[in-house]
Amino acid sequence: MNNFSKSDLAQFTGDDIRYQSLNPRVIYTPGVRHLAENAHAFWLIDAIASYFVGPTMRRAIASDDRLSTLQFWRLEVDDDQTACLYAVADKGIKPFIVQAIDYSDFPFDSIDIWAGFDGHYWTLYLPSEH
Repeated sequence: MNNFSKSDLAQFTGDDIRYQSLNPRVIYTPGVRHLAENAHAFWLIDAIASYFVGPTMRRAIASDDRLSTLQFWRLEVDDDQTACLYAVADKGIKPFIVQAIDYSDFPFDSIDIWAGFDGHYWTLYLPSEH
């Protein structure tokens, strides 16, 4: 990972370039791509994108309208290399998605990825790209 650090991600402040995930309704920004490439974590994009096609997401959006336009995703990695991916509507709100991950070699103890809906696509982006 050659000296890759979280501070490298701050250089991404938003642009018009987008990349397609495995889910045709989910795209992502150059900052998220840089993260995935350097952290060897395209699996993280796939994990997040997979939730946008299932009943869990539909139920969550039906119960909290805020989730229909903006979501806050976070990956937290523990010292034992287990991890948890979760998503919330806002800080202090109970997560509507929680996924335990048995093992992760993700290089940071946590990372935030936000998801915004433009009426057609969900875009995954770093907070600095907002």
